[in-house]
Amino acid sequence: MGQIKAGAVAKGTFLLEKETPFIVVEREFVNPGKGSAFARLKLKNLRTGAVLKVTHKTQDALEEIDVEDVSSQYLYSDGESYHFMNADTFDQYEIPMASMEEMQYFLKEGESYKVVRWGSESLDIKLPPKMDFLVTEAEDAVKGDTVQGATKYVKVETGLTVKVPIFIKEGETIRVNVETKEYQERINN
Repeated sequence: MGQIKAGAVAKGTFLLEKETPFIVVEREFVNPGKGSAFARLKLKNLRTGAVLKVTHKTQDALEEIDVEDVSSQYLYSDGESYHFMNADTFDQYEIPMASMEEMQYFLKEGESYKVVRWGSESLDIKLPPKMDFLVTEAEDAVKGDTVQGATKYVKVETGLTVKVPIFIKEGETIRVNVETKEYQERINN
């Protein structure tokens, strides 16, 4: 663990606040005309998923935690935890779903992901910015059905619902932006 000035904190930094690991999801620096500058931080509790908003003077020292990215294979979910296996040591570990329920729409069994570990604790799962999914449910387009802007909703293999152009059909592969959950493009095989 090390110390970091609040003014140097960036989005994605892992901090220890009140003996709990957090990740910085938003930061805003404020330099008022009178008084010292400060940073407003929006932190996500990595154990519960709760969000905490704090304000620190930019010269305050915060406790940064050392984490490592471990290449891991996603095995399955039992409804309470995601189960992973370290690709190098074959050690298995779990991550409670409570802190990241939305991940269930992006995890595919057998795929490799980067799991953020702090000591023996798994804190987060790093996803690529864009992922490809197979469309499993899609209604057929009807000629003249363009009142809604020529888009429709489809369901992909993980259960995620995505708004797509009307020409996307069941069985096709689409690329989705993980952060916004928006359609990016159709993938031709």
